[in-house]
Amino acid sequence: MPNDANQKFKSELENELREILRYWKSNTLDESNGGFYGRRDFKNKLIPKADKGIILNTRLLWAFSAAGKFNKDESLKVYADRAYEYLKDHFQDPSHNGLYWELDYTGKPKNTRKQIYAQAFGIYALSEYYRLSGTEEAKDWALSLFDLVETRARDQKNNGYLEAFQNDWSPITDVRLSEKEDNSAKTMNTHLHILEAYTTLAQISKNTKVLEALENLIVLFLNRFYDETSQHFHLFFDENWHRTKAIVSYGHDIEAIWLLTEACKAVANPKLLLETKSISVAVAKTFLKQAYIPKSGIINEVDLDTGNVDTDRHWWAQMESLVGLQYAYEFSGDIQFRNAQLDIWNYTKKHFIDSKYGEWHFRLNENQEPYTTEDKVSMWKAPYHNSRACMVLIKLI
Repeated sequence: MPNDANQKFKSELENELREILRYWKSNTLDESNGGFYGRRDFKNKLIPKADKGIILNTRLLWAFSAAGKFNKDESLKVYADRAYEYLKDHFQDPSHNGLYWELDYTGKPKNTRKQIYAQAFGIYALSEYYRLSGTEEAKDWALSLFDLVETRARDQKNNGYLEAFQNDWSPITDVRLSEKEDNSAKTMNTHLHILEAYTTLAQISKNTKVLEALENLIVLFLNRFYDETSQHFHLFFDENWHRTKAIVSYGHDIEAIWLLTEACKAVANPKLLLETKSISVAVAKTFLKQAYIPKSGIINEVDLDTGNVDTDRHWWAQMESLVGLQYAYEFSGDIQFRNAQLDIWNYTKKHFIDSKYGEWHFRLNENQEPYTTEDKVSMWKAPYHNSRACMVLIKLI
């Protein structure tokens, strides 16, 4: 990309990062009950009595911490501190350890199940908060959550991590993150977010057990989740690693290649890094062939068994594609990755950023029309994917 185009892209990302942070600072502070509100609807109308989910709250802690460190902005630490204290005071289970899934709007536990995905985001957010604040308590808490995941969820017989448990860590029948998910014992999505959490924890702690677990995860991705024939990562497995569904998430495919790269760097394993770079280019090429539509962004997913395609566009997948394509370009020098990256960004600016109500649309149909049933703030709508992509790309381009 020519220098002037590079600078324009970088400048737009810097501006958008400021806008994302401005929105979340201005629209989410719950001054009545503490912490942050759990929901704003499509038109940015506040739902003050909405439940408060762990994913939103850990992602808020991560985003304010990462941006405060990235921008050297002390004012953001106030919001990171607020998120940290609320997490500590309300989401932490004093009886059985770990993090609750959901609170009511007053901060009382409502859904106390132990989803491993949630514990991973706790580790990720606390590790990033430590980077910003230097708070040893946060690092120690992240390491204790790591020990909990390793003790309770790591499958000592077949490897990998089980999805979910009851509040007291006893087995649970329905392990799904949401109604949209398959009820499988092991999923690529949860493993991916354990991987990113362990990567950051390894970077701040240099703990040998964390490094061992992280390297094990990298090998699992290369040998279990990745399918060399299709050049995709499969999503759903039973406890014995039999594939349960043939759904491919294009956003998770492209997100995985750059998160795996950073994990390899954290464990300082040149062999695994070389293998990861090799499959990254293959995954990115398949991604462009199947998921990318010029001037029309990235579609959501495909069922390889039935051929059914979900053509909706999700905000997070557009941004993860920008980062993944940057890595693929740096590994290969192939200009098609750069060209697609800029095209997807132009599409995202035009269709996802909501100049009327603020923040970003969650999801568009194939005609670029936003779903008005989707929220601006919710359990699954947080300033994590878009702010993170901005920060990573600003450093790289």
